[in-house]
Amino acid sequence: MATGWVIDHPAHARLLAPIMRELSSVDDVIIACDRTEVRSMIEYCDGHLPRRKTVWVPRPVGKGRWNKAWKRSRTSKKALKNVSKVVSIGAPLELRVAPRKAKKIYITDTEVNHLAHRLATPTDVIIPKHFIDSLAGPLMKKKCKFHRIDGLHGHVHLQPHMRPSSISNPPKIMVRRLQGDGIHDSDEILSIPEDWLDGLDLSYADENQVDGNPWDLTTTMSSMNGVITQSVTLASEAVLLGLPTLLVSKACRGFLDRLVNDGYPLFIAKEHDESILAAWLAGIHLTDALEEPGWPNTRLEILELLKD
Repeated sequence: MATGWVIDHPAHARLLAPIMRELSSVDDVIIACDRTEVRSMIEYCDGHLPRRKTVWVPRPVGKGRWNKAWKRSRTSKKALKNVSKVVSIGAPLELRVAPRKAKKIYITDTEVNHLAHRLATPTDVIIPKHFIDSLAGPLMKKKCKFHRIDGLHGHVHLQPHMRPSSISNPPKIMVRRLQGDGIHDSDEILSIPEDWLDGLDLSYADENQVDGNPWDLTTTMSSMNGVITQSVTLASEAVLLGLPTLLVSKACRGFLDRLVNDGYPLFIAKEHDESILAAWLAGIHLTDALEEPGWPNTRLEILELLKD
């Protein structure tokens, strides 16, 4: 039976790629959010994500977001009429319009995505063990089956221990800045001071401005000596690769707490604190002293949960 796969964010494409390579059939359909980085992921998907019938839907944010949501719902309902299962990462509308008898799987690691949590109508919810239930609001009150997996989403699609063996002079740093138009960005986003970038060899991977093949981003990142970012997703991926990472954000996530508690080189600046910057800069030169935590088999856990 056909499955509908919802790709609402470039990170969702990365997470679903190894899952779809194992489970997807030619009758499946992809519901893809019409945003620059997602289009690029689909365009360059060969060798990563299986090519399937793809239906493009608007991103319901900003001016006219309710009208966009209505149009998206109509388009998705038509595209999903013959599926028996829908797999969505934090996107609720496709679950609402899927066939009544379809299995509706909602995957999330973002506790504060309250609007999506409230709108979602899942039969199954997949969340990590480190999920902070008290921050998730309406999600935990859903009448559905909850599954808790070990590990982060990055454990599904990344390979461990890829960082360089030596530090460049000056250090090579990847910078990712967000546009700030996401649903919960306004409460979390914090600017990266320009003087924090002085004296570093910078490569930029700003939102909607990544050149070339977007699937190469994590490979490019693994050749760096460190990362500074406003994106919690990129921060989690970078530290799983062993890169000292400075996250400049007010965000609260269970996976951030887990990464810190497990000893990954994550430095979080929730305000413009020079001491956090100094600790991150020092950490760049101490990567040889890091003890790598274990790598959970999160991919297998999700695969087992998504199998019919």
